[in-house]
Amino acid sequence: MIKKLPRRKLNRLQGYDYSQCGYYFVTICVKNRECIFGDVAAGEMRLSDMGKIADKCWQGIPHHFADVQLDEYIVMPNHLHGIIIIDQPDAGNAIPVGNAIPVGNADLRSLHRDQNKKIDRTKMLLPKIIHGFKSSVSRVINQMPDNDWSGWQKSFYDHIIRDERALDNIREYIMNNPFNWEHDRNHPNILPKL
Repeated sequence: MIKKLPRRKLNRLQGYDYSQCGYYFVTICVKNRECIFGDVAAGEMRLSDMGKIADKCWQGIPHHFADVQLDEYIVMPNHLHGIIIIDQPDAGNAIPVGNAIPVGNADLRSLHRDQNKKIDRTKMLLPKIIHGFKSSVSRVINQMPDNDWSGWQKSFYDHIIRDERALDNIREYIMNNPFNWEHDRNHPNILPKL
């Protein structure tokens, strides 16, 4: 008898044109949700040396990607929540024009305006940003002596922020994340390790 593999849940919104400029809420988790970025005490996140590296690399994203800004973010013990703003003049085109880079997960892009033209999926910006961030954090941490770094969980979670109300709610969620750590689904006592 052949065991049937479980269907993998798609992380991206079906039918959404990920080449659009916009605000994206992302969550990036440490492999096995190991709490290496610090701890939460009295509703306040206290960063470890590794957490400080993640924080510094996150803040450096706009220096490496033109037309990208950061909004609210928080480094938690085993994950990071952040809002990335992509504001490229030509990014509204599904087919790259000049140096425009569409956003979205290169493997799960769901909508093309012109089905007859192929899009270079390696040029989508959001996964490039996340990949660059993960690589930078890993490279610096791996240079530390006696580190317990096991790496990042594959992929990342993203949510397209569609209006001011949603943006305000997500900002509040991020700011309050340390206060709600004991009930967070990423807390090691709540969710079994992957």
